[in-house]
Amino acid sequence: MGQKDGFLKFNRQADPTVAPEERVKNWNEFHPPLSEEERKTQGARCMDCGVPFCQSGQMYGSRFAGCPLHNLIPEWNDLIFKGQYGLAYSRLAKTSSFPEFTSRVCPALCESICTCGMHGDPVTVKDNERFLSDYAWKNGLVKPRIPAVRTGKTVAVVGSGPAGLAAADLLNRMGHSVTVFEKEELPGGLLVWGIPSMKLEKGVVARRIKLMEEEGVTFRCGTDIGRNVSGAELTENFDAVVLCCGSGKVREYKVAGSAEGFCYASDYLKAAAHALLGDIFDPALDAKGKNVIVVGAGDTSCDCIGTALRQGCRSVIQLIRRDEAFYAPAEKSWPDVPHGNIDYAEEEAEKLYGASPRRYGTVVKALIADENGCLKQVRTVKLKRTNEGGKPVSEEIPGSEEILECELLIAASGFAGCEEYICDTFGLAAEKGGNLESHDGCLTANEKIFAAGDMRRGASLVVHAIADGREAAIQTDEYLKRK
Repeated sequence: MGQKDGFLKFNRQADPTVAPEERVKNWNEFHPPLSEEERKTQGARCMDCGVPFCQSGQMYGSRFAGCPLHNLIPEWNDLIFKGQYGLAYSRLAKTSSFPEFTSRVCPALCESICTCGMHGDPVTVKDNERFLSDYAWKNGLVKPRIPAVRTGKTVAVVGSGPAGLAAADLLNRMGHSVTVFEKEELPGGLLVWGIPSMKLEKGVVARRIKLMEEEGVTFRCGTDIGRNVSGAELTENFDAVVLCCGSGKVREYKVAGSAEGFCYASDYLKAAAHALLGDIFDPALDAKGKNVIVVGAGDTSCDCIGTALRQGCRSVIQLIRRDEAFYAPAEKSWPDVPHGNIDYAEEEAEKLYGASPRRYGTVVKALIADENGCLKQVRTVKLKRTNEGGKPVSEEIPGSEEILECELLIAASGFAGCEEYICDTFGLAAEKGGNLESHDGCLTANEKIFAAGDMRRGASLVVHAIADGREAAIQTDEYLKRK
């Protein structure tokens, strides 16, 4: 530990934020870094607390807190303070496959249980991680690590999201020959098609893909397993298969009526990503000049609002089913599990339009189309929650209906599990909740097929997907060694 009283002497200082009225003018990331000296000071705040809960990554009662990757956080915080950035990055890369991703989009589960946070502010672990990652890339410390020996075993990874990339990365370093199959024309999964560029610029993903190719990983894009290539072909031609296909089946949002201009969040964000990459953009999914309504309360709904603002929408409203009291800040507790970065778009909308876009306890009851079948209005209704037999029930409030102008309605209604055709092509079953059924960790009912990420555990955080992909790689390697 470099400065034993750093946590007493220095205050927490997070990376600054570009003003909302400025950042909505472009798609750039909007958290410029601190100076090098300021970052050293933030590293000095790490307590070397004896029991580093930050790297534990486990359940504490009903809450998950700590880093799922078990990053060696106190070690590299100390090395940041000492200015030994190369060594600090090597400690970070030992456990983290893609710190350039997690340091941008992770809600910092590590900080939720930082010992400094018990009676004050936690260490800026996430910002420190991003500093190390950006420093390493900028100074040529991130280089191809090509295995000295190949095992002769081949592995097919289906899906190139965070879980698939993590599995492929680790399996390749173990010496296996890895081929990643991706149904889209570019690899990256939700890192490219689901997370907007202002949170994770696409060049950050592209440079990692390029590095993995230099290390020997093969990417076959435009290949939809289960449709233009059967699962049987993979199981016959590869020694093992790892399924990381995500939780792509959207949860149906039931509303009366139909109209062009209603879409799901995943389709909207994907279309926006295509447009930024220069592809043809469906005008029906463009928010420019439109009154936009987003349904939902999580990260995805926030990203839809932020995207609509950058596309130049006329107005934006967020409808949230639960009442405002449900989201009221709780008393400070420890672990203080974060809710994620769900407020940046509300801040932007409030700055642009003068009021919060959120309307609590409100749902869409019906769509109203014009003579051409295009959405022009929605009918909303307010809800009240009652308890019947101890179970909460939502009821419509009589006389609370309202007509809102709307040309684009985006439903961020969540996901209902993996696509069924993926399970079918491999002869595997899905659980009741829609996730792929697995046995003994990542192993499926077929001894040579493993699963990881949202496909196995349900829609979750990028950091959980990466940790799951790494675990699937370890189990796959153990299987290949036995064979």
